[in-house]
Amino acid sequence: MDLDKLIDNMPEEVYQKMKSAAELGKWADGTALTDAQKEHTLQVVMLYQARHLSQTDHFTIGAGGEINELSKSELKKQFKGETIAEFKQKDL
Repeated sequence: MDLDKLIDNMPEEVYQKMKSAAELGKWADGTALTDAQKEHTLQVVMLYQARHLSQTDHFTIGAGGEINELSKSELKKQFKGETIAEFKQKDL
């Protein structure tokens, strides 16, 4: 099968499994990916993202296959006002 056809017809479920394998370095059953599998899985995930997802987050693959790299000021705007963690003083 042609790689273009494979990416165009890939169900999202398969993409999610491949993405997880690329992130964790192992398949869902716990089997580690070989170096060749890591390389090919990452390429397929990136192609799928470029063709099917409209991502604008930092270091994701955008339309056309370009990596989205946000500047520091853009990242600050994106996370402005969001609380990451809160610490409460314990009652004494």
